[in-house]
Amino acid sequence: MHYYAVMASLPFKDTRFIDREELARRWALAAEPSPDDARGPRWQLLLREFLWPLEPVRRLVDTPLSIPAARNPKTVMLLPGFGAHPIRMRWMARNLERAGHSAKKWGLGYNLGATEARFRKAEERLADLHQRSGEPIYLVGWSLGGVMARELAKKHPDKVAKVITMGSPFSGSPRANNGWRAYQAIAGHRVDEPEIDTVIHEKPPVETVAFWSPRDGVVHPRAACGKPGERDRAVPLRCSHMGFVLTHEAVVAVLGELDRS
Repeated sequence: MHYYAVMASLPFKDTRFIDREELARRWALAAEPSPDDARGPRWQLLLREFLWPLEPVRRLVDTPLSIPAARNPKTVMLLPGFGAHPIRMRWMARNLERAGHSAKKWGLGYNLGATEARFRKAEERLADLHQRSGEPIYLVGWSLGGVMARELAKKHPDKVAKVITMGSPFSGSPRANNGWRAYQAIAGHRVDEPEIDTVIHEKPPVETVAFWSPRDGVVHPRAACGKPGERDRAVPLRCSHMGFVLTHEAVVAVLGELDRS
């Protein structure tokens, strides 16, 4: 994907303040060759991801979603995927609220990469929610948001009750997806050289559940499923990558996981 096309598509104008040297550095990051052992989902699945605007229409003609009352309402922090705004998770948040849970935004706007500064702000948000609720927080992270949720749980296991990842590339090569070039161009660092000190595949010391899908067109299913020991359980869904936050199936799965705790 062309670097300038990626940057121009984003809903912010900070690129005016990136000088030519920095632009060249980021272009070089985006143009790096892909390792032979790292492959994203096949292109046919990636193309299907662009049909995501049809999901709300599909919900209108589908059987209405039945939301049972939560047995034990939780405080849930929702972390969006790379390049996504919390508004992308609003429909899911509304359904969690319908069940009786308290769904909270991560408070940082667009997720433009797991930089050290952004991670520190996410830590502050977690600490604030924990203090106000008086109980450990449930983290639900979509794609990159799930990777960050896992890292938050590693750093603050006393503040996190459970982590649910949705199509998050935490296992194997961090380039086993179709978005790593765009990530490196926008975040300004390599996906396999995070700005925080961590081992991405290591499981957090709290219950960790991974949602994955064989129909994911962005993240390779093996990267999102993980291996035994890298998560407590893996739950297969049949949605696209965008569908993790747009489909009845995904909402039902999240509600079920919250009620298991």
